[in-house]
Formats: sequence, C-alpha cells, structure tokens
Amino acid sequence: MARKYFDNALSWLAFARRVAAQAENENTPLLERVNYLAIVSELLDEFFQVRIAGLEERQEAGMRGLPVETGGARRLLAEVRAGVEEIYARQSEVFRGVIQPALREIGKPIRLWDSLDERDRKIMGDVFHQQLFPVLTPLAVDPAHPFPFISNLSLNLAVMVREPASPASADPAGGAERTERFARVKVPPVLRRFVELPDGDGHVPLEQVITAHLDELFPGLEITRCHPFRVTRYNDLEVPDMQVDDLMEAIRSELGRSRFGRVARLEVERDIDPDVLELLMREMEIEDRHVYRVSGLIGLGSLSSQAGMDFPKHRWPPFQPVTPLRVAAGRDLFEVIRRGDLLVHHPYESFAATTGEFLRQAADDPQVLAVKQTLYRASPDSSIVSSLIAAAERGKQVVALVELKARFEEARNIERAVALEDAGAHVVYGLVGLKTHAKLCLVVRREGSELVRYVHTSTGNYNERTARLYEDIGFFTRDPEIGADVSELFNHLTGYGSRRSYGKLLVAPAELRDRLLEMIEEESSHEDGHIVAKMNSLVDQPMIDALYRASQAGTRIDLIVRGICRLRPGMAGLSENITVRSIVGRFLEHSRIVRFGRPDRGFTYYIGSADWMPRNLDRRVESLTPIEDPALQERLEEILDLCRADDHLSWLLQADGSYARRGGAGEVDLHQSLMERALRRSSLSGAG
Repeated sequence: MARKYFDNALSWLAFARRVAAQAENENTPLLERVNYLAIVSELLDEFFQVRIAGLEERQEAGMRGLPVETGGARRLLAEVRAGVEEIYARQSEVFRGVIQPALREIGKPIRLWDSLDERDRKIMGDVFHQQLFPVLTPLAVDPAHPFPFISNLSLNLAVMVREPASPASADPAGGAERTERFARVKVPPVLRRFVELPDGDGHVPLEQVITAHLDELFPGLEITRCHPFRVTRYNDLEVPDMQVDDLMEAIRSELGRSRFGRVARLEVERDIDPDVLELLMREMEIEDRHVYRVSGLIGLGSLSSQAGMDFPKHRWPPFQPVTPLRVAAGRDLFEVIRRGDLLVHHPYESFAATTGEFLRQAADDPQVLAVKQTLYRASPDSSIVSSLIAAAERGKQVVALVELKARFEEARNIERAVALEDAGAHVVYGLVGLKTHAKLCLVVRREGSELVRYVHTSTGNYNERTARLYEDIGFFTRDPEIGADVSELFNHLTGYGSRRSYGKLLVAPAELRDRLLEMIEEESSHEDGHIVAKMNSLVDQPMIDALYRASQAGTRIDLIVRGICRLRPGMAGLSENITVRSIVGRFLEHSRIVRFGRPDRGFTYYIGSADWMPRNLDRRVESLTPIEDPALQERLEEILDLCRADDHLSWLLQADGSYARRGGAGEVDLHQSLMERALRRSSLSGAG
C-alpha cells in the first residue's frame, strides 16, 4: 500500500521544480524567466543550508551504530540527490538553450571569455586592472599557509601553479621536479557577478575575467589548472533555551559559530580535474555525496542582477498597488477603522498607504499613548521601524517584540533592536524556547474619556519590500474583544503571565492545534461538510490525519498549498474527497486563510501567520484572527474562489506525489484577475 505521507524534502524539491517550470514557460517574459532561474538557485541554497542537515544527521547516526532506521535515510538522500541533479540539469538546459539565445537577441548576452575578440579582451583587461586587481587576494597553501577557510555561498577559484620550466628541469637526468601547488582566489562578493562590456554588448562572468589574468596574481609562476567552485554550509542556528537577558549575546555567538558550519554542498564544474576535486574534498573533509557537478555557470542566483536590466517589454507589465477607496477617501486611518473593519490584500493594495501609514499616523497622533509591535522580517530601510523610533522619541509607550531567531535575519534584527532601545522603546525578544512569528500591532488611543485599542494583524511580515511581491492579507479592527486578546498576548510575551485560551484569537502553542482539530471534526459531522484552507506548507501529521478522517466522513476538502505538502490526495478510502493545488506565478502566494461551512449554515473564516507544521503549532507564537464582517468575508471568499478557479498558474498534486498543470482553457489567471479587481474596486466601490 502507498505511504500515507509524502516526504518533506522531496515535496520541497517538487516546489522548486514548479518554480523552475516558470523559467521554462515561453509565456513568461524573458527577464522574468531569468529571475526564476535565480530564484531556483536561491531556493537550493536555502535547502542545503537548512533542510538537508536532518537527513545527513540521521544517516550519520546510523553509521555510528545508533538505533535509527538508516536504510530509509540513505535511500531518501539518494532520492534528494537525484531530484537536485534533475533541477540542475533543467536550469542548465533552459539557460543555454533558451535564455542565452534570447539575451543575445536583445543585445545583452552573457559572454564567455572564449567568445570575446581581442578588442573586448583588452577592454576586460582594463577592467581587471582598475576594478578587480586591487581587491583580489590570492591565498597560497603550503607548510606556512594552511588551507584557507571557504566561506558560505562564496564563489572561488581553485588554482594550481608551479615553477616555470628551466633548462635544468628539462634535462631528465638532472632537472629538479616541478611540484604543483594549490592556491585559492575568492571572487569578491562585493562586486557584481557579471561585468558589462563598455559598449553594452553583453556581460562577462567575473570569475572568467579573473581567470584570464591569473598570471598577474601569481607572477613568475605557471598556471596549470583553474576551476571555479562554490561552497554551501549548514547555517540553521540552534540557540539553547536560556535566560532572555542572554539571548542577544547567544545569537551573536551563534552567528559567529555558524560561519564555520560543516560543508553541505560543493558545487564544481562537470569537467573539473579529478586531482583538484580530490584536494578540495580532502581539505574540506567532505564525501562524494556532498559534491554536485554543474554543466555551465555555477551559482545562478546571481542572475537576479541580469533580471533587473531596463527592458520593460521583457518584464511583467508594471502594476502599481492601489490605495483602497475607503483609505483614499478618509485620510485619518483611525476614523476609517472606527467606521468598520478594514481588510487589505497585498500586493494588489498598497502596504505603504495602509499598514505603513497606520504606523506613521500612530507615531504622529498626540492622542496615541502606546504602540506595541511584533517584528520578524522587516525591510532593511523599514518605515515601520522608523515610525516606532519616532513614536518612542515623542514619548509614547513603545514596545517592540523583535524576534532575534528569525532565520537569516538574526544580525539585522539585532541592529534593529539596538536602534529601538537607543530611541527609548521597550524591546523584548519573546519567550524562551519559542519563536514569535505572529504578525500583530496594537495601538492604544485616547478618545474622549476612553482608551480604545486599534489592532492590525496580518498573514505576512511588516516588510515594505516583500509586500510588493508576496500575496498577503492585512486586517484592521477596533473590536474590543480582539483588542483585549492582543493586549493579553503582548502581556504574555513581555511578562511572566500565561493564558491558555483567548476570547476570539486562536493562539499557538496554547490552543491553536486543538481548536483547528475541533473545527475540522465539527465540520465533518455535517453531511455537506466543506473545508477550504490556504497555506504555505502542510506538514503536521495530526492535522493531516484529521483531514483524512474528515474526507472519510464525506467532507469535501479543498487545499491550496504553495510549497511542501505531506498529505497524499486521491487515495481510495482515505483522501478521495481532498484536492491539493499549488499556485506559482508572478507573486508569491503567502496568505493563510481557513474557511469552514456552507452558505446555508454560514461560514467561519480565520486568517493568520501559521502554516500547518509542527514548528508553527508547537514551537512558535502564532495567532489566527476571525473575520466576521460579511463584506470582508465576501472578499476572502472571492480570493478562495479565484484560487480554485485558476487554470493558468495552478498545479494539482497527484496521488503519486507528482504535480500536473491544471487543464482548462487558461481563462482564469489568479494574479491577473486580482490586479484587475483591485483597480476596479479602488475606483468604483467603497466596500471593504
């Protein structure tokens, strides 16, 4: 019998393949295809830094004789490797066969050194002397110079050198043997990967410009071999439970340690010299399973710079997020929210004009007494952080819960925490042993003789940059019960109190899992039960088992899961009433919405920050907020309906784990439809 659950890593790789398919899609504009190639490489970087470590540890535990099932780990690692190599092959094929010729047609090809004429080579020589040579540092390896540390995600050149031949060495009887020596040259990450030719006739990879001039880095020596290579290290921070007072220092210490994580992947050219590869593997203490041979350029994530070239007709048509009519008509956002709850849909509706403006007005408003805010991933030049600093400097009570353990944001969040503290804000780092992933903002405002709580909650981060690319839902309310719940939650996060349940919010880890399980069971008790859930990942086994039971009871279940999905749909007697679709397109589907019910019984809607994963339900502070206003429920229903109707961007998960493009006339493009509706709504309607 087929297994009931798909594997996390293989499901994640299936998502990477769906992204790669966007680069292969001839209907995708050229520079967007280039960008998708870069995104796939960045996804693989994260995969090896974070997700592959657990499988490696399971296999190595078995090698040490620990009681674990190693055959499964070994077999799974082999499947993962095959999946990664397939993605590499698809990337290389589309880059060489499609992207390069198309870039050549618009006059911006990536020019390899061998294709340059003497004039272009002379120009690149000038670039080398003026811009590259001063920042390059050749590092020799000999008894006085140990093998250098190779930093995470760095592109390097493995160079073999030797003394030039002399008359004595040419004499077999008396010449001294010429010993080859190894040296490493790091391709400077501070420089753009692709160097533009001055006449605009394309770009040359930086490492090839350096390779062509190695004789100037090693004067008097003969260059025998040179191969680019790239290293990926495990980089998932593990901070032990400890006192909150020590947390910032612990993160700083762990950041320093993580730089020296073990090598998870070594990327090399497919035709690399075996002796050079053996040397790299020996010095970095890695095995064959860590080595990936790549056809063509290594590290295609740097193609993101090429995707930004100024060719508008080769990009998606520009879309400017609209300002909701209610917000545009009433500039005082507190007045807008007093008149009724407000729901905004990013990136179709402007983050800056809604969430950003809400925080700015809160900082300026003399009636605002306090602002409390969670920060997980903010943009580098965050207006949200600037507003919090301004509010603190104006004497308001500002509390910022900065999650120092947000993956890949640790160093930046430390800087934000220090800046907020310097401005006089109260900065806390959440609960020991838990990440705070909930997206919440609470503003306390004096209105007459009352103190009124205004709440903003969201499915996405307080990040202006990603809000133009990530699809998310934001919700504003002055509902007294929700305001009280959010106040209690902030008190729990900043103090010592503990609360098991809340009035309207569903909060993890206290009760979210239990309440979702209860609602699934309750819906399955109806003959016409129907559940619709949209999320990024579905991993948690108890949640999947509850959906299986609901399917067996006859409940119709429509799941919209962008990334990892362990649930196996379409299995007779288990999940034949469950469909799973993944939507991949211009914007990154990121909102989490769950809906229970039927029109005749009424609907229950929640939005929030939690995927259905053990880490979200058990090891993070998360919150789901009910949406009760009928007009806003209609907005959510519109989104879910369009997701299910889309036959342009959707992939359907099959019972064997593969994904198939949804068949149809291609008449419903989710993202295009939502852009058009946002434009119409902003000019024609004042609803929601």
